Amino acid sequence: MRVLVTGATGYIGFSVAAALRRAGHDVLGVHRSPEAARRLEAAEIRPVAGDLESFDRLEPVARECGALVHAAASTTADRVALDRRVVDALVAWARAAAAPRTIVYTSGVWVIGPTGGEIADESRAPRPAELVAWRPAHESAVLESASRTVRPIVIRPGCVYGGRGGLTGLWFDGATKDGAPKIVGDGSNRWTLVHVEDLADLYVRAIESAPAAGGLFNAVDRSRETLLEMARAAAIAAGASGEVRAWPLEEARKKLGPYADCLAMDQRVDGGKAERVLGWRPRARGFRDDAALYFAAWRASRGAT
Repeated sequence: MRVLVTGATGYIGFSVAAALRRAGHDVLGVHRSPEAARRLEAAEIRPVAGDLESFDRLEPVARECGALVHAAASTTADRVALDRRVVDALVAWARAAAAPRTIVYTSGVWVIGPTGGEIADESRAPRPAELVAWRPAHESAVLESASRTVRPIVIRPGCVYGGRGGLTGLWFDGATKDGAPKIVGDGSNRWTLVHVEDLADLYVRAIESAPAAGGLFNAVDRSRETLLEMARAAAIAAGASGEVRAWPLEEARKKLGPYADCLAMDQRVDGGKAERVLGWRPRARGFRDDAALYFAAWRASRGAT
């Protein structure tokens, strides 16, 4: 199958594009620079110049693809409007195609909101954090496009780790530069995690074998450690003492805004649907057990020795 991937040089998008290529698909990756194009070519991914701001220009390429994967995320002030324009374009192009098309939209577990002691699955109504309050509407726009020729899929990754870092890279950075990672809150909360390569495998399985009606899938592993336990493991892996600096939430909000509430969120999320429907099995053992390995990968990705 020919697959178009937005954000193909990003943390999640590149792993997804590379996994699709390893699975034998013809993958087209959207990029914004010559350097990014060369990285895609080195992974046998066909580079396609483009960006979210001028996404309509990609329509001729998208019409040749059997699957359209949106894994890009803008950080600009108009990021919500940009994301919605991309969603609307993907849905319109898929509906206009003569042959069946698959759309895969990347969301995230923060739309579920805090779960406390409960374990949330896909049936739980979203209670999104302020930072991602707009995402459920975009999820719905994709899922509601289902038809005889359109198969919509929404994937909600947990906090992604592995390789060049994700959010856990912040702990390595803090331990390396300051001798101790900083966490928002006292660390008694839990994050729901997923390794970047396990996540990429889920995208491949969703594109290849999801039901005709598509669906919503949480992409999470079985990590259950507290934030404090994981940050402490990251500090030790980075050669620090294991000390972790707590950042009171109110103070963090002054610096980070709504992002602070996401970092302090306490979540337990169930990924059983992906396992049952797609045969997906997360293989990574979890962040804490292999923190030294993840630190080495993070350091190597930055050219450090």
